[in-house]
Amino acid sequence: MRSRFPGRHSPPPGLSLSLPGREKPYVMAHRGNRVACPENTLASFRRALEDGADILETDLWVSSDGVFVCIHDGTLDRTTDGRGAVEARSLAELKALSASCSRPVFAAERIPTLAEVATLLPPDRGLALELKSDRFLDPRVGRRLGEELAALGVLGRSVVLSFSRARLDATRLGAPGLPSGWITLKESRPARGVELLGPFWPLLLVNPLYVALAHRRGQAVAPLDPAPDGRLWLYRLLGCDAVLTNDPAQTLRRLGRSVTRS
Repeated sequence: MRSRFPGRHSPPPGLSLSLPGREKPYVMAHRGNRVACPENTLASFRRALEDGADILETDLWVSSDGVFVCIHDGTLDRTTDGRGAVEARSLAELKALSASCSRPVFAAERIPTLAEVATLLPPDRGLALELKSDRFLDPRVGRRLGEELAALGVLGRSVVLSFSRARLDATRLGAPGLPSGWITLKESRPARGVELLGPFWPLLLVNPLYVALAHRRGQAVAPLDPAPDGRLWLYRLLGCDAVLTNDPAQTLRRLGRSVTRS
């Protein structure tokens, strides 16, 4: 009986999400290494890079004084010792808070800025930025984001992500050189108009040709699955370009790749 899964599809040479010298599927550290450290902190991102992660994934909001900051929730309550909306606070007010996720050993960790995270990146690693704020509906904010990434020297290794096509489209207007990726929980066919696709992983079972179709258009695929280890065989079979993970070290080991930090 013929398998319903296609053989590994070879992506075209111009496929987006390319990190020369790094092995695919790229390991994308979801909010850093959030198993070993509090999520979206410099400790978490450093640990992920030390583990050997290829891409740091984080979430972007904008402080009240216009600084891009990395935190998942729109409120401070879950991951910091503060309360209320992230975007109602200035950077100085945000920096006064502990981002320890109630882990006392990390009490000194703070909400990082985009610039602080980007500065950690070695030249062969990438950055994936999920646009959380509706401020990204303004193309001027997207333009400022693109300019900051360029000034930091990481524009060519960055991609913006969102569940919202409106945020992606506005950001593309402001920063046309910045690749974008659409995350979806429902669409089982690859969408057009983006460079990266992040389908919720069961959609790859609904449509086993998803990755092949995306590659035919030059689009990269990174399934939405922060606990991927039990399905790495599937992602390799289908030819996924990157895998998202909460525990980069464990995922690297499961892929048979060396882990820099034991």
